Amino acid sequence: SGVAWNESHHCRLLTGLVPDQFQMCRRNLEVMNSIVRAARQTKSVCQKTFADMRWNCSSVQRAPSFGPDLLKGTRESAFVYALAAAAVTHSIAQACTSGELPLCSCDSIPSEVPGPDFRWGGCGDNLRYGLQLGAAFADSPLKSSKLGTQALKAMNLHNNAVGRQVLSDSLDTKCKCHGVSGSCSVKTCWKGLPDLDEIASDLKSKYLAAIKVAHRLVGSRKQLIPKEMDVRPVKETDLVYLINSPDYCTLNLHLGSLGTQDRQCNKTSLGSDGCNLMCCGRGYNTYTEEVVERCHCKYHWCCYVVCKKCQRKVERYVCK
Repeated sequence: SGVAWNESHHCRLLTGLVPDQFQMCRRNLEVMNSIVRAARQTKSVCQKTFADMRWNCSSVQRAPSFGPDLLKGTRESAFVYALAAAAVTHSIAQACTSGELPLCSCDSIPSEVPGPDFRWGGCGDNLRYGLQLGAAFADSPLKSSKLGTQALKAMNLHNNAVGRQVLSDSLDTKCKCHGVSGSCSVKTCWKGLPDLDEIASDLKSKYLAAIKVAHRLVGSRKQLIPKEMDVRPVKETDLVYLINSPDYCTLNLHLGSLGTQDRQCNKTSLGSDGCNLMCCGRGYNTYTEEVVERCHCKYHWCCYVVCKKCQRKVERYVCK
């Protein structure tokens, strides 16, 4: 953090870059802030999205040194690769819009005819530039690295593309009203991307429906095809994985599972965050915690709010 990214030797500060990424860093120093930001966002958004699951995305904490469960082609690794690929494209596209990057700016005016109640204007997110540089950066380790099997590379490249496709499909029309006293006599619209949290939520649905595949010869080239014969063919928008995940119930560092002991659970939930599922049937301990909250808030004319502080006891439930 705090690196200015204005000298080519700064690229040596990042561990884990393959030669192609290192060269891209040297040629596009101004983009590196966006890429570093995307890496941080991938970690935080992944952990937020899976906070209610046995696997809570802790495996990305030490990236680029992934835990074993992210190195072997699991469903979890499918999600992380897709999210990271989407994040780097998202970050670069929005950096163009905000004026951070000298070689790109707002996206061009959409070709579709505007509706009768609005006109094209504003500053659209430059998805095209984001896709171009984002794909080059995210995919190059999988194309140049000697590490990993061909099947694993094919899987990761596929899932990277799924992440970018979900991002592209999320590009939506956003508008701003203009007019006297807040009226909407004129409406200006542009194409913009949603927050990364929304992309992660879409990818989580694909994670839950991911298809187990094998890398087999079909005709003259190898393809990813479903392991089970009765499963439909893989689509470009499906996340795919090669091997089953550990159950994440018990600690097994060899498999990359940290277990769920001491994880907080929800006693009343029947979902994945419920004590029964989260604790894998081991039961849970109850403890009481005192929390301090703002209360009895009063609005004073003009223009501030005064609150008191109240203490209350809250029951917490933690897996055995």
